[in-house]
Amino acid sequence: MNRFRKYMMTFGVVIMIILLNPTTMNGQAPPIDPGCDPLDPACPIDGGISLLIAAGIGVGAKKAYDLKKKETKKI
Repeated sequence: MNRFRKYMMTFGVVIMIILLNPTTMNGQAPPIDPGCDPLDPACPIDGGISLLIAAGIGVGAKKAYDLKKKETKKI
């Protein structure tokens, strides 16, 4: 009985490997992005630059608000 169980476990593992192999082999690698030419007008300014611009506007607005609040408090 022990020999039969070992045989069935081995057979089950082999069948699982055969069934799962096509799913791993069909995956395609994503295309390599060569980057964007900075002189191309279609090249988007995206990601970090837009976040830095938004943060700069926010800091400037906060400083202007605090300065205006400080001036009205003196008077």
